[in-house]
Amino acid sequence: MSTEEPTRQLVIFSLGTEEYALPITRVQEIIRYTEPRSVASQTRWIRGVINLRGNIVPVCDLAERLGLGLERPESAKIVIVETAAGTAGVIVDDVDEVLTVTAEQLEDVPTADAAYVDAIAKVGERLAILLNPDGLLAGVQIAA
Repeated sequence: MSTEEPTRQLVIFSLGTEEYALPITRVQEIIRYTEPRSVASQTRWIRGVINLRGNIVPVCDLAERLGLGLERPESAKIVIVETAAGTAGVIVDDVDEVLTVTAEQLEDVPTADAAYVDAIAKVGERLAILLNPDGLLAGVQIAA
């Protein structure tokens, strides 16, 4: 975990009863859930594509990607994320808030899959899993 930046802003969202986070610098926007257009994919967690203002954006089911067999609630959103490979959408149950955390509130997780998880953010009694968009969406074919 780098300590170059004293604080980081995180977009906190929920999947089931757990809280997760993405760096706000990587979140392009949050949109209401719309059913993606299905495309042939060997990858079960790729739900399809949406047309976002003329751009075709792949949409991934984050709960499925993380191995959480969850039902999608009415409040579902699609978080549009910038990755090293381009733009993709991830389906989340709901977006809760934007939090500012300090480097001291972020702790490495030695047991976690480092490709997916950057750190755990400790905010009071809450724990939010800070996800790495590049690792999480590695292998997704993203149109530039």
